[in-house]
Amino acid sequence: MGTNTSGQHITLLLGAYGTAGLAYLPDQLASLKAQSHEAWSLIVSDDSAPELEALVGDFAADVSQAVTYQAGPGQGFAANFMAMLRNAPAGYLAFADQDDIWREDKLARAVATLKGVEGPALYTGRVTYWEGDTKRPEPPWPRQPSFENALIENVARGNTIVMNPQAAALMRDAAASVGRVFAHDWLCYLVVSGAGGSIICDPGAPVLDYRQHGDTQIGAGTGAKAQVARKRAVLRGAFRARLDDNVAALEACADLLTPQNRDTLHRFAQARRAGWAGLPTLARLGLYRQRPQGTLGFWGATLLGRA
Repeated sequence: MGTNTSGQHITLLLGAYGTAGLAYLPDQLASLKAQSHEAWSLIVSDDSAPELEALVGDFAADVSQAVTYQAGPGQGFAANFMAMLRNAPAGYLAFADQDDIWREDKLARAVATLKGVEGPALYTGRVTYWEGDTKRPEPPWPRQPSFENALIENVARGNTIVMNPQAAALMRDAAASVGRVFAHDWLCYLVVSGAGGSIICDPGAPVLDYRQHGDTQIGAGTGAKAQVARKRAVLRGAFRARLDDNVAALEACADLLTPQNRDTLHRFAQARRAGWAGLPTLARLGLYRQRPQGTLGFWGATLLGRA
C-alpha cells in the first residue's frame, strides 16, 4: 500500500444492497484498502443483506482505518445515501458503491484537486464502464458544469464524488431539509452548483471500473437496447418524475442557493408547470445538456410534456 502524503481525512459512505453486495463487495473493499491516500474511514449502510455484516467485520479487522457497519432505512439507494449524509461527520466526504473497483490513486487525485479551492467544491471523475469482458472508458464531459446544466442533467456520478469540508457541510444542511430525492449524487451537483460552489470534472484517466450487471441500480448501457429502454422510460414519464423530485428537493433547501439561482429555480419550476406557455421562459434560462443530442432530447421531451 502507498503512503498518504496529504493528511486530509475522508469519510467514505458506502451503500450496500442485495446479493450484489455479497458477490462484488469484497473486490471493492480490496480497492479501498489499496488506496495510496490512507487517511480515510468507512461507513457501510446495508439496506437488505445482514450477511454483509460479517464480511464488513472481517474487513475492519484487516485494516487500520475505522470501519462502521449499520442497517440502512430500506427505502432505496437514494434514501440510504441520504440517511448517511444527514449524519456524516465533518470533513471531506466521498460516496462509494458496493460493486466497483477503485484505482489506487482515486482519493489522492481528488484531494490534490480540491486542495486550495475556495468555498464549497465537489470533485467528480471519469469511469471505465465494465460489463463482462468489455471495458470502455467514459469520454470527458465537453462542456463546463453549471446550475443550468444540473437542472436537466447529472454529470456528477456518485461513485466518483469527493466533496471538500465546505461542500460536505452544505450537503448535510440540504439533506436535513429535503425529503424524497431521485438520486443523492444529482442532488449534490444541484445544491453545490446552485450555492455557487465549484464543480470540478477531472478529465484525466478514469478513477474506477464501473461494473454493469443485472443488479445495477442505474446502469449506463449505450447499445441500441439501452437507448430504446431510456426513450421508453422518458415517454412513460420517468424523466419528468425525476425533475419533479429534484425541484421539490431544491425548493425545500432554496435558502442555500444564491439569489440568482433561486430565481432560476423559481422560473424553471413555473415554466414546467405552465406547459406549452412556459416554453419561452425555459428557452431563456440557458439550459443545456453536455452533448447536443442530449439537449435536443430534452427539448423533444419538453414538447411532448415529458420533461
